[in-house]
Amino acid sequence: MNAIIKFQQANSIVLLKLREGLSLGILSIFCFSLFGIRFYLSGSYFFIFLLWNLFLAFVPWFISTLLVVSPLLRKFKVVSILLILLWVLFFPNAPYIITDLFHLNKGRSMPVWFDLILILSFAWTGLLFGFFSLKDVITLAKRKIDRKVLMVITGAFLYLVSFGIYVGRYLRWNSWDILNRPDTLFLDTLEIVLNPMAHQKAWGMTLLMGTMLNMVYWTFKGMQKNMMSDS
Repeated sequence: MNAIIKFQQANSIVLLKLREGLSLGILSIFCFSLFGIRFYLSGSYFFIFLLWNLFLAFVPWFISTLLVVSPLLRKFKVVSILLILLWVLFFPNAPYIITDLFHLNKGRSMPVWFDLILILSFAWTGLLFGFFSLKDVITLAKRKIDRKVLMVITGAFLYLVSFGIYVGRYLRWNSWDILNRPDTLFLDTLEIVLNPMAHQKAWGMTLLMGTMLNMVYWTFKGMQKNMMSDS
């Protein structure tokens, strides 16, 4: 009986992730289509970086999906820990696309309203990749961590992610630089931490972006819970 229940639960998780993947896939195709239309009408590759940024946003969702749908994979603790670390490393790329709004007035070969829709579509899709993957990791962590403690950790994590977004946007560090140049990255980060008054922009963006991400994530989570209870 227990084996049947576990099999049914596993199937329901796989079906849920398939529906989730389908929705995210449709959104991604819409984003790619907007980029294609822009390129066809203007001949400009200016926003091609959005394609790469969306792929980077996809990576944490792919990692968390592997962990959620594969109980066998989770039995290998070393592999699971490495995947979680890789997930943490790539997660800031998901909300990072929001900051691509900085480029709104730079690609002037199309109307501003079109570029606004283009960037917001990529940003929203990237954010959903991130939030769905965060939900997956929290679901896995619930088995070992108290729910209230997990809420605090999640909130703090989103502030840490916001700091990572600042480091990526303004200091131009990438996720893989933690492997390529960990010493320089550590020193740059330490400078901001030890001299907060000299880096008010860093802390201002971290606090405000972190607060925004927390508000959007917990709203997203609450809406999902309501939808599941209604169904």
